[in-house]
Amino acid sequence: MRLIFLLIFLSCISLLGYAQYLQHVQGLLPCPLCVAQRVAYWLIGVTALIAFLHSPSLAGSRFYSIFIMLFAFVGGIVAIRHAWLIRYPESFECGISPEEAFLNALPIAEWWPGMFEANGDCADIDWNFLSLTIPDWSFFAFIAFFLIAFFLISKYRKNLNNKPI
Repeated sequence: MRLIFLLIFLSCISLLGYAQYLQHVQGLLPCPLCVAQRVAYWLIGVTALIAFLHSPSLAGSRFYSIFIMLFAFVGGIVAIRHAWLIRYPESFECGISPEEAFLNALPIAEWWPGMFEANGDCADIDWNFLSLTIPDWSFFAFIAFFLIAFFLISKYRKNLNNKPI
């Protein structure tokens, strides 16, 4: 199980590294919803790193997996909302949104503005691969993290049921 938590952590770091590449090399500015997804990846990654370092028992693995599922669920909701705004930009009001003002006022935006400061427009389509946008791919990543964590929980339940009484 430790290896799975390490792979989750490394996947999150890779995704965040690619986001940094897109921002600083390709010049894509992150919008508030991008930053919210980055925060979700950080939370998933840090939880997985702590679980890896802790080397938890089956019950501890379930505990960490529940948090990974929660962060992946919230990140997936944000990614779906972002994908929807890209497809229906007329439903989105341009300008500084309350989300942008809130995220930019957080201490993490001041601590690491290159990662957590929101300056882009959520409705811009600056990148796609196989006709899917960044939030589409992000949604798939959040689903994968959710399912992996669910697998760890179901493995825990199976082991719990096989123990002799």
